[in-house]
Amino acid sequence: MVSVLNTIDTAHEDMVHDAQLDYYGTKLATCSSDRSIKVFDVRNGQQTLISDLTGHEGPVWQLAWAHPMFGSTLASCGYDRKVIIWKETNGTWAKLYEYSNHDSSVNSVAFAPHEFGLLLACGSSDGTISILSSTGDGTWDSKKINNAHSIGCNAVSWAPAVTPNALFDTGNRPPTVKRIVSGGCDNLVKIWREEDGQWIEEQKLEGHSDWVRDVAWAPSIGLPKSIIATCSQDCRVIIWTNDGTSNTWSSKVLQKFNDVVWHVSWSITGNILAVSGGDNKVSLWKESTEGQWVCISDVNKGQGQISEGQRTLQ
Repeated sequence: MVSVLNTIDTAHEDMVHDAQLDYYGTKLATCSSDRSIKVFDVRNGQQTLISDLTGHEGPVWQLAWAHPMFGSTLASCGYDRKVIIWKETNGTWAKLYEYSNHDSSVNSVAFAPHEFGLLLACGSSDGTISILSSTGDGTWDSKKINNAHSIGCNAVSWAPAVTPNALFDTGNRPPTVKRIVSGGCDNLVKIWREEDGQWIEEQKLEGHSDWVRDVAWAPSIGLPKSIIATCSQDCRVIIWTNDGTSNTWSSKVLQKFNDVVWHVSWSITGNILAVSGGDNKVSLWKESTEGQWVCISDVNKGQGQISEGQRTLQ
């Protein structure tokens, strides 16, 4: 059963584009077209504004929290072509680093699994993806994947640091390869792999017929399978699966929705997928033992209305 736990009045003065809970679920960060980022303490069902962060010169599109081993660290990106990394020190939030080496709007930011260190992937409308890395002494390095997506990159997501089949492979495992999945205005989903310090295109996944709006690599508990969810302006969500025995990814359309699908997000164990779109609904999906994806609940706009029917996909 899914229900609305809490409604938060952010006091933003324009449209809210993203809302992200931190690792422990005690802080909520929101960002808006009003150019600001707000950080709230949301413990015990309360909401207390901790900080109002200003530094962007246009709409702020997306936020990402770093793992708590790096302290309270938050990344933001916006229409002003900037990526800003913020950090809380002794209760005070301040700008830690600003990256402004994109030529157009930066649409997506995602921190890597903490096992890889403090790494941030950034996708931009200029068609490139930047990888920012903290050297640990206060300076940051950057690498860029040029021409990642023609027309623009809308979303980036990291592969988990847990290698496929790690649950069963007790021998000496090779070092985990860093991978990123990205989605763009070229209707393509691409998988990138780091090799000898450079990022190379490993796979090009074709299946969407309009701009890819979001991509999400599912967390892994060490099973052989790798799973990626993508959504698009073509109103479809596609589940891409790699069985771990080859480089081949198979695709299955989760559902053809009635409107554009903006976001996909996995549960922490990677077995439930949340989908939200222009129909103002959030729906939750789970794979059945027969391999079919079923809707286990959907929440209508502003309500706690639940329809619990196990709707099997066509």
